Amino acid sequence: MKEEIIKSLAKTGILRARQKDSEKIRSMLSSAEVNVKVTKTVPLSEDSATLIFREVYESIRQLGDAYWWTVGYEPSNHEVSMDILGELSIKDSVKLNYLGRFKQIRHDANYKGFRVTMSQAREILDFWDSCSKDIIKIILLRI
Repeated sequence: MKEEIIKSLAKTGILRARQKDSEKIRSMLSSAEVNVKVTKTVPLSEDSATLIFREVYESIRQLGDAYWWTVGYEPSNHEVSMDILGELSIKDSVKLNYLGRFKQIRHDANYKGFRVTMSQAREILDFWDSCSKDIIKIILLRI
């Protein structure tokens, strides 16, 4: 993300300057991985799709938070956490274009009472399986 955008986000309070904390970053990455691992033990059904989607979304957001910490900032909202991930260069980078849609699906589920479909839950699980290792590797290289 361009420096002037980061400065603007910091000025508006969306980002707060923080010292890079390697231990915190590692903890966030571990938490995200464990959360998805446990979530994957829940059988996917129409009843569980929303829960699975939300939990995997939260883990992806944690990866964004962890990345911001490597840059020296703490995000105050999940949108900026997801936005920074969209700028990473990973093997399956076309899938980073899904992040905006994932944000909207999560928003609709949380605030409008929409149910996540099994296919949407499968899609976010696939995103995790195909992208998370590359994202985590990038983050670990920065600490």
